[in-house]
Amino acid sequence: MFFLFLFVLIPVVELYFMLQVGDAVGAFNTVLLVVLTAVIGGFLVRVQGFSTLLRVREQMEHGQMPALEIIEGSILLVCGVMLLLPGFVTDSLGFVLLIPPVRKAFVIWMLKHKKVIRTEQNTYEGDVHYDHDERSRRTTRVIDADSWKEDK
Repeated sequence: MFFLFLFVLIPVVELYFMLQVGDAVGAFNTVLLVVLTAVIGGFLVRVQGFSTLLRVREQMEHGQMPALEIIEGSILLVCGVMLLLPGFVTDSLGFVLLIPPVRKAFVIWMLKHKKVIRTEQNTYEGDVHYDHDERSRRTTRVIDADSWKEDK
């Protein structure tokens, strides 16, 4: 079902909107607009990708795992693909996810929805989790995951 949506429904919706825009502004302007959104989107993804990479390096230098930054980098990769695909729906979604607060909110929502972040012990405030334990005043990021080791 997912692949049906991905490979059939999305292109049909994109084609519909491109034809509507083409009727309104003309074929040449529509093609120009699609190319322009790809170029601008590619530039913005590159700039924000480097910014995310610098935050990853900073987190690693402080001995912290840059989990949220890695997830944001993955979302930026998906944004880049969406912005390079011809169409206005994928471009709109790609540009919305390029807004850093929206992207961070989406990452946090996704992690909470998938039950990766434990919310019963920690309170999310901004970009960092704060422990309720009085003895520990340092900030921590908690990502709850299962792991296993297979015997060979």
